[in-house]
Amino acid sequence: MKLIIVESPAKARTITNFLGRGYKVIASKGHIRDLPKSRFGITIDEQTHELIPKYSVAKENAPIVKEIRELAKKADTVYIATDEDREGEAIGWHIAHAIKKDPQELPRIVFHEITKTAIKDALKNARHIDMNMVNAQQARRLLDRVVGYKLSPLLASKIQKGLSGGRVQSSTLKLVVDREREINAFIPQEYWSIDTVFKTNIDATLTLHEGEKLTKLSIENEQKAQKITDSVKADSFTITKIETKQRKSKTPPPFMTSTLQQTASSKLGFTPKKTMMVAQTLYEGVKTPDGTSGVITYMRTDSLNLAKEAVSSVREVIESKYGSKYLPKDAKVYTKKAKGAQEAHEAIRPTMLNFTPEMATKFLKPDEIKLYRLIYERFLSCQMEDAVFEQQTITFSGEHNEYRASGRKLIFDGFYKVTGTEDKDKLLPALNEGDAIEIQSIKPEQHFTEPPARYSEAALIKKLESEGVGRPSTYAPTIATLSSRTYVSIEKKQIIPTKMAFTVTEILEKHFANIVDINFTATMEEKLDEIAEGKVDWQKLLYDFYFPFMEQIAEGKEKIVSLKLAKPLGRKCPKCGEELLLRSGRFGNFIACSGFPKCKYTEQVDAEGNPAPKKEELADEKCEKCGNDMVVKNGRNGQFLACSGYPECKNTKSIQVEEKLSKTPCPDCGGKLSLKNSRRGPFWGCENYPDCKFISKFEPTTIKCKEKGCSGVLAPRTYRNKEVYECVKCKARTSREE
Repeated sequence: MKLIIVESPAKARTITNFLGRGYKVIASKGHIRDLPKSRFGITIDEQTHELIPKYSVAKENAPIVKEIRELAKKADTVYIATDEDREGEAIGWHIAHAIKKDPQELPRIVFHEITKTAIKDALKNARHIDMNMVNAQQARRLLDRVVGYKLSPLLASKIQKGLSGGRVQSSTLKLVVDREREINAFIPQEYWSIDTVFKTNIDATLTLHEGEKLTKLSIENEQKAQKITDSVKADSFTITKIETKQRKSKTPPPFMTSTLQQTASSKLGFTPKKTMMVAQTLYEGVKTPDGTSGVITYMRTDSLNLAKEAVSSVREVIESKYGSKYLPKDAKVYTKKAKGAQEAHEAIRPTMLNFTPEMATKFLKPDEIKLYRLIYERFLSCQMEDAVFEQQTITFSGEHNEYRASGRKLIFDGFYKVTGTEDKDKLLPALNEGDAIEIQSIKPEQHFTEPPARYSEAALIKKLESEGVGRPSTYAPTIATLSSRTYVSIEKKQIIPTKMAFTVTEILEKHFANIVDINFTATMEEKLDEIAEGKVDWQKLLYDFYFPFMEQIAEGKEKIVSLKLAKPLGRKCPKCGEELLLRSGRFGNFIACSGFPKCKYTEQVDAEGNPAPKKEELADEKCEKCGNDMVVKNGRNGQFLACSGYPECKNTKSIQVEEKLSKTPCPDCGGKLSLKNSRRGPFWGCENYPDCKFISKFEPTTIKCKEKGCSGVLAPRTYRNKEVYECVKCKARTSREE
């Protein structure tokens, strides 16, 4: 019997289908040996100063280790067939040690895809475990353990429990915080456009005025805009130039991990975590007409390489299905220019081109077919001809001003034949040079520059990749960690840092500048790559990092001022009599007993830090139905009175509050506006409801909105720490100064 050890049960089942008798395939279910969860697990050799990891088999992994060990004793040959990346190489090395085998004596097989041909070829071309790759992974693991186990407790002791810091995590968090700082510091800049339409509905852009080239921000104010508008109206225009050129839209490269996550996010709405989970299933094996098989290649890759056989096959499919005009003369080759690309790997592609998306709909789940179609169509399109557009530019010249209009027409769809295109043709009418042309309409429009957008998950992954921070396997887990630690929230696909994110980042910037420095983190990734290539000693890398970092930790313990709140309140705990303290926690402030952990008494506080009202505060009146006390309750529409005899008596009564009226009349009907409450919070509503249904979150003024076609009025509010006016109808914002 020959034993093959893989990582996942799904992969084990798929490979078992390809092999006949004489083979046994078993899954380790991931890591079976690792650093201990409950302690540091690293010792320092006093003589060599090397960092020695103390690996152990977790209790939950003991049964699978025992089973593999027993099967290995009976096997003629034991193959290590874990994933082809560094982590897979290290897992294979750990498996060998766990079953008490010499790693260098066990044949190691790798494959980019889980198909019958790939498995057979791998068995014929077994190699030994690559210790350079193993050491690169060990170095990464120990670096992350050192930072996590030494920095996280420091943050927890100085700020609050539950915080963590990490080598990649903290530098990623700084990117998010820095972007939010840019947004908060952004000052909108006014600019104007001269929206002009020439006869026959030709939209044109003003490019020259009095010989001056105009850019987006050239027209700074209304006075200049009006001056130029008057000049244009007085001008006579002639078509002075018609230029026609061909432009190509290049074929997109095949997917790698980062671009798959980005495209799945924008087109399918998948989170990076979900994308990787679905891709893992497609890689490990799904049902096909020929039985269970992996239908895409390995999904954790930063390479754009494609196997020659795969390229040859896809070219045949393109020619037979779409015709020779869609097939380039030579196969297209893509290379990755980003930092740290591992070009020995292969891009993500389908493994069986005859398993089309149309056929796959009968076998795959809805999310699986969506992602599979994306991968399949990208692979086909990357080897097709470019799309070709005919682009036309028309210049309209007057004595003082010059306009340009552009249009385009798709004349050859190329790879769009597969992927489709959202780019619509913009056709210009047939015109001749020398013809006079009149303006149909002209209007100056006011605009304000917008702050940079917050990162989406896809945009953050793109940024991490371009900076060389992390690797394909780390992008999704890093974002997930930031979210789970409540450093960020993700709303409408935007990553928003919390107040705690700013606090932690500011402390790290001051005391651990290297940890949050993108260049430092990227350089560390490059050194890990060099370890994998055998160019750098992994223990030297650990030595150079560990000892200076521990000095930073020691200095931080002394110099970082504790931000933990433990304010005595002058009250005794009703349970044990100890002092009550106002403390800060992960979800805000609260009151707790100083006798914790023996006494776990707590109280909630309001936004000002005062004790929150009790859930059943007694009111100064009796129930008119049964005579019991009425108590104050909190409901979705605010506070109300309820009988304390509930459920026998279900009497309730609203709490009368003084009505707050607005000095501004209703902009729709002229009625009175009053402040009301709803499940979504307070709002201003009209007294003539339901005949008039005007509502506004903010109290409106009598200032009219200047936006085109809007009849709303402005209301003062605070937006991103700035005092602005916002229209109650179109939501357009302007500065208070305006």
